[in-house]
Amino acid sequence: MRRCNLCLLPDTKPDLHFDSEGVCSACRNFGNRPEVDWEQREGELGALLEAEDGRCVVASSGGKDSHYIALTLKRMGAKPLIVTASTCYLTRTGRSNIDNLGRHAPTIEYTPNREVRAKLNRYGLELVGDISWPEHAAIFSIPLKVATGLGYNLVFYGENPQREYGGPLGSEQAKEMTARWIAEFGGFLGLRPKDFIGRDGITADDMADYELPDVKPDVYFLGQFIPWDSHGNARKAAAAGMAWYPPAPCRANFWAHENLDNAMTGLHDHFMFRKYGYGRGVAQISVDIRNGKITRETALAWARANDGLFPQSYMGVLATQVVSHIGIEWKEFLDCLDRNTNWAIFDKTADPLNPKLKEEAWRC
Repeated sequence: MRRCNLCLLPDTKPDLHFDSEGVCSACRNFGNRPEVDWEQREGELGALLEAEDGRCVVASSGGKDSHYIALTLKRMGAKPLIVTASTCYLTRTGRSNIDNLGRHAPTIEYTPNREVRAKLNRYGLELVGDISWPEHAAIFSIPLKVATGLGYNLVFYGENPQREYGGPLGSEQAKEMTARWIAEFGGFLGLRPKDFIGRDGITADDMADYELPDVKPDVYFLGQFIPWDSHGNARKAAAAGMAWYPPAPCRANFWAHENLDNAMTGLHDHFMFRKYGYGRGVAQISVDIRNGKITRETALAWARANDGLFPQSYMGVLATQVVSHIGIEWKEFLDCLDRNTNWAIFDKTADPLNPKLKEEAWRC
């Protein structure tokens, strides 16, 4: 495992590209921002909105980016409809922020069957080590289904993740979220909704909420038309009434303004750390390195002390509560955690919840 020479992202991150100078594609994308004609891009965005008379859907989880997208489109004269696909374990802060969004634009909140979703949480964890599988599927299916059903032809998501966090060469150029993009990068991890039918009484009707509509509206990343700034988005969202959770949802997170809506996110991120050797904190702090907010040396010291720490509590919700919520025993959960740990980069320790990265993973 080796890290980018500029930020802290490792080469174990799926699809991340390193060039001959040991610099990751996320850092190169950031460095190329000045070459983009952002004035022209914003003109393209205006033309998209004008073609639909400003009618558009904002795919939402209720957080800072959802607020920023809605506020930005309104500033441009659009008439956004906010469609929130409810998370798996909504937090109090998440509830407050979804309600706050309703102060700024019409909002539809859709919640799939909770009993079925808990089963999907469990199967996602057991099969691919992702407790948030149903949330990731729903955030792509539900806003598109609602848009199609109500006659909206234009849908906006936030940033292109491959531009901001790295991905296969060329993927950072995508402005439109195509069906192919969703299949490749949409968080399905090799599973499709139909794979769950027949498991534990789950029916085709139960999984319909997670299927993409037959006719898909045009879907775009707003961050490909306007430079993306997570901290700037958060400040604008806070000014509009969004609540934060200082100092952070848990010690393994570096930012206080991201991923506040779902109490399961802490466990999702910890499994990411176990698989790939980096957690949410490293992804966040790497953005701050690129923006000159922190030195790489200081960031590395923070990461050694905090990245990947097991979230005993996330957004005030205990991990044991989350595990109980999806209907598995704690021992089963620990076994699943062990199976999904990449022991090639970790040393086993006496603490099964917090194994240490091997020393070579920290050498830069």
